Parts: sequence; structure tokens; C-alpha cells
Amino acid sequence: MTAARGRLRRIVPFGLRTRLVLAFLLVAAVSAGTTAALTYREARNAVLVSAQDTAVASFREQVETLAPSLPVDPEILREYLYVLASKAKPHPWIVFAEYGSLRVSSSTRPTSSVITPGLRRTALTRSHSSFERVVKDGVPYLTIAVPVLTRTGAGDSMPTGLVLYAVMRMSDEQASVDALVTAARDGALPGLAIALVPALLAARGVLRPVRELREAARSMGSGRLDARIKVSGRDELADLARTFNESAAELERSVDELQQAEARARRFASDVSHELRTPLAGMLAVTEVLDEDADGLDPDTARAVRLISAETGKLAVLVEDLMEISRFDARAAELNSDEVDAAETIRKTLLHRHWNDRVRTELPDGIRARLDPRRFDVVVANLVGNALRHGSEPVTVRLGTRTAADGTALLVTEVTDGGPGIRPDVLPHIFDRFYKADAARTRSAGSGLGLAITQENVRLHGGTVRAGNGPGGGAVLTVEIPLGGPIGTDGSGTDGSGTDAAAGAGHAPGAGKGATA
Repeated sequence: MTAARGRLRRIVPFGLRTRLVLAFLLVAAVSAGTTAALTYREARNAVLVSAQDTAVASFREQVETLAPSLPVDPEILREYLYVLASKAKPHPWIVFAEYGSLRVSSSTRPTSSVITPGLRRTALTRSHSSFERVVKDGVPYLTIAVPVLTRTGAGDSMPTGLVLYAVMRMSDEQASVDALVTAARDGALPGLAIALVPALLAARGVLRPVRELREAARSMGSGRLDARIKVSGRDELADLARTFNESAAELERSVDELQQAEARARRFASDVSHELRTPLAGMLAVTEVLDEDADGLDPDTARAVRLISAETGKLAVLVEDLMEISRFDARAAELNSDEVDAAETIRKTLLHRHWNDRVRTELPDGIRARLDPRRFDVVVANLVGNALRHGSEPVTVRLGTRTAADGTALLVTEVTDGGPGIRPDVLPHIFDRFYKADAARTRSAGSGLGLAITQENVRLHGGTVRAGNGPGGGAVLTVEIPLGGPIGTDGSGTDGSGTDAAAGAGHAPGAGKGATA
């Protein structure tokens, strides 16, 4: 199971580990991309500016040297252009001369289209050189324009109208720039792969305390309140682990105190019940003798004797119920199961309590179930007695079977009455101990434990009991118990409660539950 959970945890697509690694890689990618972009820009500018400055300075120097002797005659001018073209650096260039409509080139290749109209306008309106980088058909060019100046008698310079252009291919510089891009791209992927290692290590360092916290919380949820987390470091996760350990220790102390208090309460109820049984047995014997002689006493004394006898009987019932509850709380109650006829068991319950004439029955024969007859007798007696006491006749007991959603065959016992039903505010508390629907009936005939004992007995059988109201009114209490006994057990064994376990079998304890309105 643990390995399966581990595999499930590793394949979670958007788990904390995945988010941490992705965040780390994103930061690494952004950092690498920003660094590569800045480096590329600076390197590109350095490569291009170096070639550009060299070419512009060289061409301007050559033009200024030849300017005084430059003719306007096309053939002679072409010879000068050849001379300028031969001195090109850092790369070969083609030189053009333009004077009005005159166009002269040092090459027959039609590359003058690289010169943009904007550069021509700039060259004609300014007296200094200008340049422009142009990409034509995917090929980068550097175009340089230098106007030819002449000096006046006053020593000033003025344009002659003749402009020389140099067009230089920058393929080598573009290749260097492309190499930079390729190097940046090829270096980024291995860099991200390498960054994955510290990302995983960082995620592991963060998730280890989280996993330990989860395992400790799961252990505490399963009842191991002594689970603690190893605290290491002084960061926020260490503070979290320290806080968890302190909270777990405080919870363990609180639960231990509650368990001790609960154990003391159970022991107290059990001890008191055992201590009361002996004097109560003597009191019951005395009250029986007094009841027999009550008719010979004066009316006031007879009434007092009968009152004492009744209250002593109630106290005896309460003590037996408390002992039964204490056995359930101590988990000492066990089943002594046998395969019985369910309908016959219910008939015996009604017969022993003289309820045959007051209770209607729908008990089909032939339904056999694996039950503890004594405990099932208590369940039926409590439900019927509660209906007779706090509902209205007719009271009906129905027996049947049904199949649960998981395929389990269930024995269904239903007790209904003709009363007004159970109030909605009472239904959630119907099986609570000592709960009574009417607070004014604090001195009812029952102990207030009957339905609680019923629920515990049904649970011991592996079944459920629920309360509700019928469509036409009246309370409906339904018990469902597996026909074959509790799931996962064989239903056999001796009752660990000993002779005390028989308490309540001969009466309807808790009939004063006050469950109905």
C-alpha cells in the first residue's frame, strides 16, 4: 500500500515537486535567456560597429584624398572609382558615383538598388558622410555616402553635387552573429539540463519535511499520538516541524487525560453498579414481602410501601442498565451466537412480557438468522416497550429480509406505533444516553438507556438501527442485522461479560426513553 501511494505521488502532474522544479527551471531559463540576449546584443554591436567604423573611416579618407582631382567625365571618373574600390577594407566594396542624372559604377553588377532613397536625400543635404545598414534579399549590406566637397576662396567647404557611395557586403559579420545565436541556443539547453539537478535537490530538500509531516499526521490519524518529526535547521520548515511536535505533544497529553477521565468514569459506573447490586437484592426481597402484606396495612402505609417497591424496582433496572453500558464501553461485551428462528425468538419475547394482546405481529416463518438470542431479545423488548410506553397502540412488529447494496442478506425487524411520531429535533438524539424528549418527564419509568443499549447490541451484531416516522404518522424504528452474523467474524464465542450479561433480558430497560412526542 505504501509503495502504491509512493508511485501515485510521483505521477501527480501538478504536485508540489513538479511546481518547484518548473519554477526553478523557469528562473534558470529566464536568467539564461536574459544573459544570452544581453551578451548577444553587445557582441553583435561590437562585431558590426567594428566593421562599420573601419569601412566608413576608410572610405571617407579615400574620398577626401581623391576629391580635388575627381573629374565629372564618366570614363575618367570610373577609373577613379576602380582605385577607390581597390582600397576597400575590411571587405571588398563597390563604389558608385552620382552627379545629377549621371550614374557611374566600379562594377557591372546591379547593386545600386541597395542604396535607399533616404540615404540619397541625406547625402545631398548634408556635407558630411552618412551610412546605413540594409538587408536586401536576405543579404546584409553596409551602404556609405560621402559627398564630394570643394573649397571656396574664403576657405569654406561646399558640396559639389557629386556623391560617392560604397556598398559592402557584411556576410562575414552576419555569419559571426548567427554563430553567436547558435552558441547561445546550444548552450541554453545543456544549461537547463544541468539546472534540473539542483532543482531536484532543492525540491527534495523542501519536500522531505513536508512528507515527514504528512506521514506523522497520518500516523496521528491512525491513533499513534506519539508521532513526531525530526527538526533540523532554523528555517521556516524547521519552525513548522517544531510547531507540529509541540501541538502533537499537547494533543497527546489532552487525549491521555481524556482517556484517563473516561476510564475513571467507566470504572466508577461499573464499581457503583456492582456495589449497589447486593443491597438492592436485599431491598427487592424486602419490598416483595411488603408488597404481599400491603393489603393488610392502613391505606397511607400501603401506598408508601408500594411507592418504595416501585422506586426500588426502577433503581434495580438503572443499575443493571449501567452495568450493561459499562461492559460495552469496556469492550467486554461479546456475542454468544446461534442459528435461530427469528420469528419464534420475537414471539417468545412478547410472550414473556405478556404483550401478545397489545402488539400486532407480521412474522413470516422460516427466516433463520445467526443471532445472540439474549441480546436480540433485549433489542426487541426495548423497542416494543418504548413504543407501548411513549407511543400509542396499535404497536406492530414486522419481520422480513432484504439484500444490501453490497449483496449482504439482512434480517429486517421493524417496530411501529400509532402515536404522533418523533419530533424532528429529537431524531438526532434518539439513541443518546439518558436523553429524554420531554425535559419535564425527568422521573419517567425508564432509565433513559434502553435505546442506547439497543444500539450497542445491534452494532455488536454488525447491524444498524435507525429511527424515523411513518407516512401516516407514528414512530418507526428499524433494525437491520446480517443474516449470517457479523461480517468478518464467525459469530461464535462466549459472552465475556459473564453472568452479569443477562441483565435486562427479563424486562424492557429504557422504556422511559421518551423518544416520541
